[in-house]
Amino acid sequence: MENNVTVEVFKGKEASVNSYLFSNGESMIVMDVLRNSKEAEELAAFIKAKALPLTHILITHGHPDHYIGMHCLKQHFPVVRIVVASEAIKQDIIGFSTWMESIGWLDGEPALKPKSDQHPDGFDYEREIAVLEEPKITLDGGGTLEIKSDYNGAEAEHLTTVYSQDLNALFTSDFCYNEAHPWLGQGVDAAHIANWKAELKRFKAAHEGSDMAVYPGHGDRSDFTLFDKVLSYIEDFERVIENATTEEEAMTAIQELYPSWEQADFLLLNSVNYHMGLKQAHA
Repeated sequence: MENNVTVEVFKGKEASVNSYLFSNGESMIVMDVLRNSKEAEELAAFIKAKALPLTHILITHGHPDHYIGMHCLKQHFPVVRIVVASEAIKQDIIGFSTWMESIGWLDGEPALKPKSDQHPDGFDYEREIAVLEEPKITLDGGGTLEIKSDYNGAEAEHLTTVYSQDLNALFTSDFCYNEAHPWLGQGVDAAHIANWKAELKRFKAAHEGSDMAVYPGHGDRSDFTLFDKVLSYIEDFERVIENATTEEEAMTAIQELYPSWEQADFLLLNSVNYHMGLKQAHA
């Protein structure tokens, strides 16, 4: 029996991050839920317009542009399960949120402050986020999303990919960005970059020449050629950082190579500042 699984992308404006909505005509699963509550409200309306039950919110990793909308979605869909692929990803989310709260980055998103005596109305990350018991989620009515998270640290310390045989599609989360500057900022050191490049090469070897669709964490749908595209960007970034003497020089060089890529003023800026800072600290 054919499950008729479909996927729709909801494109966030902040950080150019994607949310993916899977459906089989009977139920829905959403993957990642954007960087702010305002856009999450728009996502909630988009989901409600389908008039189908939302069973799961899958968060792929512990970067806030993929999970800040959790509280908003939970308010609109009270019975939905928020799930992650591993306990490590759950702890990444809790750790990042605790750190953001400590420096005031969640003042504009008070509902996402970790629940505590100081913030009794905060988000109860421990209770609200469940760890999947097996590496898959099945839509009510049929159609399975295959979950993989046993990767070495790359763009994030722990990342999830999703494969749908029904769609013949791989959802790479932030292993891939398409026409948006990848996050190479704090937390992405030389070892993470090496792991990232190695995984892109493995993806390429496994899927080169196939007609599989590739859906990135940021940017438009592509195909297996996206793995080389991201790999080339990372190698260009490394070369520019090695040769540049100032942050401004590095920014200019990368933007000249990738003039149309989005998020230069945030993702690229922070990536350049971080790696030039590391370079200068070891000079």
